[in-house]
Amino acid sequence: MVKIAVSGVKGKMGSRILDLAKEDPELSIAGEFDVDGDAEKAIGPCDCLIEFTSPKATIEHLAICEKHKKAIVIGTTGLSDEEKAKIKKVSEKIPVVFSPNMSVGVNVLFRLVEESARVLGSEYEISILEAHHAEKKDVPSGTAKEMERIVKSAKADADVAISSVREGEIVGEHTITFESDVDLLEITHSAKTRDIFAQGALKAAKFLAGRKSGLFTMKDVLGL
Repeated sequence: MVKIAVSGVKGKMGSRILDLAKEDPELSIAGEFDVDGDAEKAIGPCDCLIEFTSPKATIEHLAICEKHKKAIVIGTTGLSDEEKAKIKKVSEKIPVVFSPNMSVGVNVLFRLVEESARVLGSEYEISILEAHHAEKKDVPSGTAKEMERIVKSAKADADVAISSVREGEIVGEHTITFESDVDLLEITHSAKTRDIFAQGALKAAKFLAGRKSGLFTMKDVLGL
C-alpha cells in the first residue's frame, strides 16, 4: 500500500486524482490540501506527494518533500529552467517523477515522434499544433515543448514551428506534422478526459515506492 498526499485538491486535476486514488486498492490517501491548506501537515505522513499546481507552489512543496524525505510526482507545467534545475538537484536526495505529460498515450506519442524524426529526411517540414482549454496559462504547452526537444535530439538542425490554441474546454490535443513535396505524416493525440493524466500520476506514485532517490520520467514508469 502506497500512502499518497495530493496537492491542489480544489483544482480540476487534484480533485480527479483524489477521486481515482480512493478507488485504487493499492493506494491510501494520507493527506490532501489546497492553496490555503497546511502542506507540511499533509505531506508528513505520506510516502509520495502528487503535485499538479503552479511552478511557485511546486518548488515550495518540493522543499517540504526534501525535508521529510518523501517521493514526489510532478505534473506541473510552465516551470523555468532554474526551477527544473532545482528539481534535478533535489532528486539526488529523494525520488522524483517529473514529466510534461503523465498520459500513457502521449508518452507513446513521444516514442513515435522520436522514430519519425530519426527516419524522415531534411526534405520534411515539421510543425506542431497544440490546443487546450482557455484557462491553461503556459504557451506553448509542456508537451509541445517536449515534442520539439525530441525532434531536435534526433535531428539537430530541425526547424519546428509550434502553434497554440486556447479556447473552450479542450482537455488537450497535440498534432505533429511531417510534410514533404510528396507526402504528409500526421500523428495526433487527443485527451478525452483528465483521467488519463490522473491515472498516469497514480501509476508514477506506485513506481516510486521503495526508491531512495533519482530523477525519472513517464518513459521510465512505462518502460518505454
